[in-house]
Amino acid sequence: MTYDDSFLKSVLQRTRVIAVVGVSMNPVRPSYYVARYLGLKGYRVIPVNPGHAGKILFGETVRGALSEIDVPVDMVDIFRRSEAVPPIVKAALDQFPDLKTIWMQIGVEHAEAAAMAQARGVDVIMNRCPKIEYQRLFGELRMGGFATGVISSKL
Repeated sequence: MTYDDSFLKSVLQRTRVIAVVGVSMNPVRPSYYVARYLGLKGYRVIPVNPGHAGKILFGETVRGALSEIDVPVDMVDIFRRSEAVPPIVKAALDQFPDLKTIWMQIGVEHAEAAAMAQARGVDVIMNRCPKIEYQRLFGELRMGGFATGVISSKL
């Protein structure tokens, strides 16, 4: 899918609270460093991972499920395989009446789940990374990571 840069930028500008589903406690995992980066950019990042529920990550208690979050969320960022997306989207729509965005990470797409969210007026972005888009749209990409076509978590 292609998304207009102005649309992506507006999503990133209007968002304040992001629930990151599938976040890892391991600093070399993309879900960890993407969530950490977003937190450093001023977003409130609420980590969601049943395997780490109750632990503290980025100053927030890791929730076991979206249903455990008791504050409004603007965006749900999904770090799960595509086949796991529909129940996550349904839970997000049930839990957050004012949800604005479902964001599926690179490699994650699910047309039916996207249509379900869009039918409720929620914007959907698939197969993209908010960290990469933020860096690209707000002038933070450095020469070493620009247009290489390679995404790696290697240190």
